[in-house]
Amino acid sequence: MVKQWAGTTYGNNWMHKALIQMLRYIDVRVFYAFTALFVIPICLILNPSCGIIFHYMHKRMQMGRVRSFWNTYLNHCLFAQVVIDKFAMYAGKQFDIKIEGYDYYLKLTKSPNAFIQLSSHIGNYEIAGYSLKADEKAFNALVYYGEKESIMKNRSSIFKDTHIHMIPVSPDMSHLFEINSAISRGEVVSIPADRFCGSTKKIDKCFLGKNAPLPYGPFSIATMHALDVVAVNVMKTSTKQYTIYITPLLYNKEASRKAQIEELADAYIKELERMLRLFPAQWYNYFDFWNKDE
Repeated sequence: MVKQWAGTTYGNNWMHKALIQMLRYIDVRVFYAFTALFVIPICLILNPSCGIIFHYMHKRMQMGRVRSFWNTYLNHCLFAQVVIDKFAMYAGKQFDIKIEGYDYYLKLTKSPNAFIQLSSHIGNYEIAGYSLKADEKAFNALVYYGEKESIMKNRSSIFKDTHIHMIPVSPDMSHLFEINSAISRGEVVSIPADRFCGSTKKIDKCFLGKNAPLPYGPFSIATMHALDVVAVNVMKTSTKQYTIYITPLLYNKEASRKAQIEELADAYIKELERMLRLFPAQWYNYFDFWNKDE
């Protein structure tokens, strides 16, 4: 059984609006400290995510029990911080952004051809949308259709003066038509490659030592059109700093279609593993990501 994308942000609209108002006047570190001391300990006791992340740290990252427990706590603290940072951006706060691989990214934006940008639920990917701006191409980001109204409104407000267009994942799969249209116009299409968006067709890959299902769609779309592909991961490196890692995902476009999909998925997994070796506590898939029958 695969896990469908359910990327809605916790809380209701008035809570989101109140948080944004407070962040206009209060330093994010105050909220960091509050969540670390009072919110996260309760979450670790009541939420099943504690056991899920502990298992990831202990079994997949091969940490000892004490270190696994500490990193489970750290993981929840960091997740709270990236959520706070997202609302801080809505409130007008700025973060120091460093970018690795930007020259290659700019080269792709200057090409008349479309390209695919694959993301993951690690770090704080939303910051990429505010930072990787290129006048040469429109940017189309696949987003969860059930997201809160306040989140979508704030995203639209930030994106209004940019070339960024949001494509909500639709139950009737109509988002696929928008993706194909964007590709035909030679634009950038951003797709999460670690969650399923409607279709349950999967490709199994060895990820951190155990088989895990990946959505077939992102790799199929890229290879169908013989597009260049990059992995973009935005990792929190200090209180007010993020680093965007842009990595080309190379595959043999002359190979059979099946071989291309396998090769591209392997390249994606390799980069995802590299990021998690560097930032093990920034893995934010709070469900059993790996196949249970193994």
